[in-house]
Amino acid sequence: MRSVSATAAKQNFAAVLDNAQREPVMIRRHDRDIAVLVSPADYARLRGIKIEELRSLSERVSQVAASRGMNEDVLKKLLADEEA
Repeated sequence: MRSVSATAAKQNFAAVLDNAQREPVMIRRHDRDIAVLVSPADYARLRGIKIEELRSLSERVSQVAASRGMNEDVLKKLLADEEA
């Protein structure tokens, strides 16, 4: 991953944008990583990964809940008790 200072990124913004189309660009300020500039395609891929992780977690939680007796009737009762 390419790394540039915040000052260099500001002074050469168009070039930094061009570089981000090929690979992520780390922006650094005072020797600390502060941001990463990525292409729209990379961003969409990262969002897709997060969505898939959430779906996978949801499926695992559902399986554990079902194995412990959770079903639609139990859920309705729990929700009804919560409203009372």
